[in-house]
Amino acid sequence: MRKINLGKVLAVALITVLIWVWADLALDEELPDKPAVIVVDESATPKLWVSFNQDSSADVKVTLSGSHTAIADEKRKLKRGERLEFDFDAAQENLDEPGSYTLTLLPFLQRNNQIKRLGLTVKSCEPETLDLQVVRLAQNSLTVECIDENATPLKTESIDPPKVDILVPEDWSGEKLIARVFLRRREIDQARLDAVEKVPYIELAPRQIRWAATPVKITMPPDEELLADYTITATTFGFTLSANLQGKYKVVVTNLDEVLGAITIRATADAKRAYEQMPYQVILQIDDEDSRSEEPLRRELIYNFPDQYLRTDDIRLNQQPVTARFELTPLPSVETQ
Repeated sequence: MRKINLGKVLAVALITVLIWVWADLALDEELPDKPAVIVVDESATPKLWVSFNQDSSADVKVTLSGSHTAIADEKRKLKRGERLEFDFDAAQENLDEPGSYTLTLLPFLQRNNQIKRLGLTVKSCEPETLDLQVVRLAQNSLTVECIDENATPLKTESIDPPKVDILVPEDWSGEKLIARVFLRRREIDQARLDAVEKVPYIELAPRQIRWAATPVKITMPPDEELLADYTITATTFGFTLSANLQGKYKVVVTNLDEVLGAITIRATADAKRAYEQMPYQVILQIDDEDSRSEEPLRRELIYNFPDQYLRTDDIRLNQQPVTARFELTPLPSVETQ
């Protein structure tokens, strides 16, 4: 009797499990607006530049259908910030000839093997289509140029080799045939002592990078060879005034000849030209306390060097800062209040 009862219990349990499994598979649930991304598989078509409006990926939203278990798993992934990723192979979609196309998304997503493995179906998507561009690339020899953190070209002592082969759009020519190497400040300093090895790249579009197959070795000239002494004349000066003083006082500089005198700097040629083109070469900072001071007002000038060259130490003052002498004269409208 025990054996018979045990067998019945096991049979009932098995039937119950099968019913639950069948119910889970039979009753589909939906998950709307699941974030997803379509990413161009560059390795599949290395001699093509395939992009969605010059971007290598496109964000979409999909409505998924599947069993309770499969949908529950996707909901957990969604809470963790995960999203579905679909690889796009232009050749597999028969879109590997140069030109512009409109990709209908739903059939593409429904054919995806990853979705099938997850036991899911894509019911709908937003947007319904994507614009696709396919450009043929050709091998070309590009001159290598080094740039700093501000995308400013750097003077180098040597680049070995001076040219590299990279796949670029067939219609590129002239100034476009330049491969760049990005050097941080520490790498620039290191390259003055010993060669730095870096891989050149081109930028097809923002965030669309293609790399050369081989690195180059870069050496930079010693610091002293880059900087030279220059004397320029300050043609204009400005002053900073807080909102508390604006419209209430007139600034009178009593030693204007010194303020607008010669300025000796040590800089690269590019930094010197940029400094000369600044709206104000020198600035006088005026504080709120100056309006209450009974002592003669004096303050060192601020030399308005361009930020991008100041950060890389490509420009510096090569003299003692000039001290401006100034007065704050109340405006008539203030005196009559």
